[in-house]
Amino acid sequence: MARITAGVATSHVPAIGAAIDLGKTKDAYWQPVFAGYDWSRQWIAGEKPDVVILVYNDHASAFDMKIIPTFAIGCAESFKPADEGWGPRPVPTVEGHPDLAWHIAQSCILDEFDMTIINEMEVDHGLTVPLSLLFGQPDAWPVKVIPLAVNVVTYPPPSGNRCWLLGEAIRRAVESFPGDLKVQVWGTGGMSHQLQGPRAGLINAEWDNRFLDMMSQDSQRLRSIPHIEYLRETGSEGIEMVMWLIMRGALGSEVRQLHRHYHVPASNTAVGHLVLEPVA
Repeated sequence: MARITAGVATSHVPAIGAAIDLGKTKDAYWQPVFAGYDWSRQWIAGEKPDVVILVYNDHASAFDMKIIPTFAIGCAESFKPADEGWGPRPVPTVEGHPDLAWHIAQSCILDEFDMTIINEMEVDHGLTVPLSLLFGQPDAWPVKVIPLAVNVVTYPPPSGNRCWLLGEAIRRAVESFPGDLKVQVWGTGGMSHQLQGPRAGLINAEWDNRFLDMMSQDSQRLRSIPHIEYLRETGSEGIEMVMWLIMRGALGSEVRQLHRHYHVPASNTAVGHLVLEPVA
């Protein structure tokens, strides 16, 4: 059967993608950010996952105010990089895994999650920056990717507990798929940051690090963090961290932390990164 072998959490700051694309990763400003991913790039080269279920939020590239799906799963054969206003990133087309994606969609819908099925969409920095951080600049991505877009832009976003439960449903779906696949689940976004208003530039390193601790130590507290706490403590965009809980819920009740990285700042955002594996 297919199995979930690991989870990855990472920020998806667009300026990180620009730094990669423009060859600035060794610059003094950016080098500490990328150094925190050195271990992970070596690790994933050895792990060789077949499929990554990549949880991210779209930034008005595929969806706008005309349609706001809470959970949308990409079931297409491929997904092109989106033009976010300055041309698409110079990265490979993302190759999907339609058979597994449709199986997850069906399983989750029958498990009472109302998934939106997407058969054509472009993917923006929310999805491509994490791939670049873990795989560098290949001619083709070495893994199939199932995009899972979550609404964290327009109120109301899903609760942390709902995201966790979706992760559990995804695990059940993967484990019922009749194929021998190594699957990883990645949760992306965050950490603390606010892009507008009087608190623009807010970063809360203390809260961020407690959140990183809880990812492997206190799952019940993670699931119950209310929207208002994310807003108050981590800024208007900190709510992206609920997407990490889909990954965490998919790993089961106990996990082992393999790697952790935290750096401030990258542009106007706190960068967080974890590699976790389920404890059988």
